Amino acid sequence: MDFIRDYILLSRDALLSKAWAYPVLGVTYLASHPNLYSALSPVITKAVLTSVSITGALFFFTYLPQVAFCALFSGPLAFVTATLLVLSESYVLVSVVSKAFFLSTAQDRIFDAVLLQLGKQQLVERGRQVRSNSSGFKVLGRSLTQPLSRFSKEGTMRYVLSLPLNSIPGIGTAFFLLYNGIKAGPSFHARYFQLKDYDKTARDAFVESKRGAYTAFGATALALNLVPGVGLLFNITSTIGAALWANKLEDTEASSAGSGRHVDHVGQSAGDVSVEDKVRVKLDPM
Repeated sequence: MDFIRDYILLSRDALLSKAWAYPVLGVTYLASHPNLYSALSPVITKAVLTSVSITGALFFFTYLPQVAFCALFSGPLAFVTATLLVLSESYVLVSVVSKAFFLSTAQDRIFDAVLLQLGKQQLVERGRQVRSNSSGFKVLGRSLTQPLSRFSKEGTMRYVLSLPLNSIPGIGTAFFLLYNGIKAGPSFHARYFQLKDYDKTARDAFVESKRGAYTAFGATALALNLVPGVGLLFNITSTIGAALWANKLEDTEASSAGSGRHVDHVGQSAGDVSVEDKVRVKLDPM
């Protein structure tokens, strides 16, 4: 009963945090920044092709057997639950392939570019060279930090072992998203923690203080990643959303420090986030 109560409280905190809106804001931000989209187009093309190929293959070879399996638990809804299972399985394979070959480095550059556009040059310069060109644009240079490894054996095992939850219509999928969102959410801020120079203790304390918000972000990002064919594109836009949230957290921290007051639960809401560019940034094609 304590286990169920804890997840009810976590779900409430996740909903009230409004951090679930940031992955969606990432979509609108990319759509409103054609220069950013142009620079990302090679990565987006690779992402869509990888996602379509792997998802299509899994549906062709594994969908009907999984319908038969799901029929044992969900009866006439077996076709729906089997679809969710295949999409969840394809997410694992697509993530492993994309992060191994092209996505991880691109995510760091996207994150830094958005922070730079929003005026956080000092923060970005902790981990990357930034210069100005003759046209007055800021240009991202080489990274000054070790490349991040976003592949987590623990997270992957957690995800795989919880896949059968999708065979339970409705509540099973919701629990699956929340359960994995707890771990997935903070991974989108891995670059932020690196730029802030947080050690493991500081990182864990920061995440725990915003556990509901990170769960909301992770669950929403994961749900978007399950969209057939364009899941990896949403992974990119969720990275943008994570940068927008990091910008809001920085503004909140600065405001709190300037006033000498501790401000609780500020900056977790996307409702009043500003996405207006403060700096013109040129991002070379990836």
